[in-house]
Amino acid sequence: MLPFLDTVTHGDCTALMRELPDACVDLALTDPPYLVRYRDRSGRTIMNDDNGRWIFPAFFEMHRVLKPDSCCIAFYGWSKLDRFMAAWRECGFAPVGHFTWVKPYASSTGFTEMRHECAYLLAKGRPRKPVTPPPDVLPWEYTGNPLHPTQKPVSALKPLIEAYSQPGAIVLDPFAGSGSTGIAARNAGRRFMLFEKDARYYQAAKERLAAHALTDAA
Repeated sequence: MLPFLDTVTHGDCTALMRELPDACVDLALTDPPYLVRYRDRSGRTIMNDDNGRWIFPAFFEMHRVLKPDSCCIAFYGWSKLDRFMAAWRECGFAPVGHFTWVKPYASSTGFTEMRHECAYLLAKGRPRKPVTPPPDVLPWEYTGNPLHPTQKPVSALKPLIEAYSQPGAIVLDPFAGSGSTGIAARNAGRRFMLFEKDARYYQAAKERLAAHALTDAA
């Protein structure tokens, strides 16, 4: 595990997780592709957003490397919920909560103005309930997406890490993007392992984590 700790590793997350021992991670927090062929205004895309072949293998490995009685928090695309939920249940996860972040703006407009993000809280076994559970409706801080087309705010992730893991715990994000989970974990006093397949976003996450470490040390 040591080569993966407190850094981002470039490569396919399923293959990389297979190198990890069973039950070595305290919490998984991840924002995988939504299967919607997303393209932002500048033309940026997300690898494997056009197929769902990776869903079961990736979440199977996440379930395996999580410790007994622990949690996985997974963002998802609501229009493909049936595919995500079927895979989560087949892997052994049970949904125990759901989060909605309310945006003060519309990220896109179709049949509705799309003004929220959502994630499921999934349980492996029977995790302890937090002493102070976070609310399931939360505010959203717009990042501007400078490093990734769907860059998540650290402010949205840190409260979840604090609620569902203990100080010093290891937080895994197999779809790391620009590294927001790593920054949030470090800010919360946790360790982390990040995997990212797309070389563009891996490099962005690597540079961001290095800059954050320098800021922390100053």
